[in-house]
Amino acid sequence: MDVVAPFQTKVAWFFEELKNKKLVGTRCNKCKVIYCPPRADCPKCYSSDMEQVQLGGKGVVEAFTVIYVAPESFSHLAPYILVVAKLDEGPKLLSQLVGVKPEDVKVGMRVEAVFEPTPNKSIYYKFKPVG
Repeated sequence: MDVVAPFQTKVAWFFEELKNKKLVGTRCNKCKVIYCPPRADCPKCYSSDMEQVQLGGKGVVEAFTVIYVAPESFSHLAPYILVVAKLDEGPKLLSQLVGVKPEDVKVGMRVEAVFEPTPNKSIYYKFKPVG
């Protein structure tokens, strides 16, 4: 049985959409800011009037780091790349970048979300270069 942490209950649908290979977020109907991962309440204007929005999953690398000495549970992946990607819709996401050598990563590189299963059978997003 999967246990859902209390903070996830209002936005648990986010994880269900990942299983369908969809990246979704929320948009505040008051100030129009888009969040991903989704928020139940807007941290900018404190409104609870939020709506679900599907995101295209494409964006640009704003920052990155290459992890050469990884925590034990990730040591089999080293070296691996973590990026902060700004989605075309505005939110910034931190995730692993796959499909590129560490020396070829550049700030400004176009990326898109890909969906992969985790060892516990859930689905998570990563980024890969576009094209």
